[in-house]
Amino acid sequence: MANDSTVPVVLIGAGQAGLAVAYYLRRFELVAGRDFVIFDRGPDAGGAWQHRWEALRLGTAHRVHDLPGMSELGLSFDTADRTLAARDVVADYYRRYEEHFELNVIRPVTVTSVFDRRTDLVVATHSPAHGERETMAKLLVNATGSWGSPFIPYYPGAQTFAGRHLHTANYVSADEFAGQRVVVVGGGTSAIGFMLELENVAAELTWASRRPIDWVHTEELDLEGASAAVAMQDEAARSGRALPSIVSGTGVPVSRRISAGIERGLLVARPMFAAIEPGGVRWDDGSFTEADAIIWASGFRPELRHLAALKLREKAGGITVGAGASWSDPRIFLAGYGPQASTVGASRAGRMIARQVMALL
Repeated sequence: MANDSTVPVVLIGAGQAGLAVAYYLRRFELVAGRDFVIFDRGPDAGGAWQHRWEALRLGTAHRVHDLPGMSELGLSFDTADRTLAARDVVADYYRRYEEHFELNVIRPVTVTSVFDRRTDLVVATHSPAHGERETMAKLLVNATGSWGSPFIPYYPGAQTFAGRHLHTANYVSADEFAGQRVVVVGGGTSAIGFMLELENVAAELTWASRRPIDWVHTEELDLEGASAAVAMQDEAARSGRALPSIVSGTGVPVSRRISAGIERGLLVARPMFAAIEPGGVRWDDGSFTEADAIIWASGFRPELRHLAALKLREKAGGITVGAGASWSDPRIFLAGYGPQASTVGASRAGRMIARQVMALL
């Protein structure tokens, strides 16, 4: 495979984290296409949001914070139309953001591997338009998020299930489950959203969670809870451990819609089932629930497989990262990893990572 191009910095991913870093690189007068390139796997702007289900609205999801500089365009998610699908609003705003700041995102491009060639990094890519290519770089900013790495925990008998297994990443519409018996697994906002959407669609609906639901009786995350969750993520990242769940540290804010679901007995989670059988799930007490489908709202893991050749992963299961930089390889930055995973965290980290990149160039 020939070396097709050389650029000082490669960014992988044009979601919230990647765009935030790119914005600050532009503020430092770097030019997209000459000083840095952004590869994005998605067919369009919007990061992971473009893949979310149609019924999801901004008002029913965690708050989406504005990207740095978005006010220059007269845009804000706080005033966005909440009657439209969240995926469409975010894609539209991100598309306009990319154009305004001349970020020249190259898509759809899949980064298949990143490896060393002497002192340089080689970013191997595949795209429908250009096939296999290599880009040489001095520095790499990985902002791939986690949507491409869904997590489904192992349960005995899972492979014997005669119904349908479905993860959040593959959920399209409640209509797919009309008249079916559905078990929803998970303790976060996605699981709750599925329960609310399926309530009058599925024939039977059961909710299971691996931990008790920590209801927070406010529609916004309290600052203390949010700070504690960020601190947990940061400590894990700096220790090279697998990252904990965000919702396990923040709890679930109780909106009026959720409160009504709790009051009418819909949003009551059972402790996790013990096993899966061909016709449904078996609980610890021996009882059985028939099911046609199991929806796994069980979260995601950081998508880092393409970095395997760099040997960044620690024995504890994670990558040692502090202030957005890999501690084992100073050429590598991880935007949106650990404490930066929220939209507000990603925006703040964009400036921090961009400054470090400029210091090394």
